[in-house]
Amino acid sequence: MITDTLEIVPYSEQYRSAFKRLNEEWIVKYFKMEEMDRISLNNPKQYILDRGGYIAVALIQSEPVGVCALIPSSHEEFDFELAKMGVSPKAQGKGVGKLLGQHIIDQAKKMGGKKLYLESNRVLTPAINLYRKLGFVEIQGAKSPYERSDIQMELQLD
Repeated sequence: MITDTLEIVPYSEQYRSAFKRLNEEWIVKYFKMEEMDRISLNNPKQYILDRGGYIAVALIQSEPVGVCALIPSSHEEFDFELAKMGVSPKAQGKGVGKLLGQHIIDQAKKMGGKKLYLESNRVLTPAINLYRKLGFVEIQGAKSPYERSDIQMELQLD
C-alpha cells in the first residue's frame, strides 16, 4: 500500500527543484506558466515561507512525488490559501494528493487557521473532486491574479 511508504515532510532547500518541477509539470501540461507562477516557484522561501507559509513535500522512498503549499491569504476573510499542489504523474491515483491535502489542512489548523481558500480550474477534474472530498465548497471568489483560475473554493476549519 502506498501509505506504507509515503512520508510527508516540511519543505527544505533540498526540495526546491522538486517543488518547481512538480508544479511546472501540471501547469505546462494544461495551461501556461504565468508571472505569479515564476515568482512563487523560483522563490518558495521568500514568497511562501518567509511570509508565514508552509510547504509540504510527499516522499516515496526518499523521492519527492508531491508538494503543496499553505500561503497566508491576501483575502481578509481567509487565513490561508492552499496552493501549488502538484503530484507526479507516476504517483497520481494512489492517494498522495489526498494525504497531502489533509496534511495541509491539519497544518493550517495548527497554525491557527479558521478558513482556507483555493483557486483552480474546472479542467482539473481529479483535483476538484479531491478538494470536494476534503470538504471544500465552491464560492464566488475575488478576481484571481491567475488567468487559468475559473473556480474558487473554501473550507471552514472550525
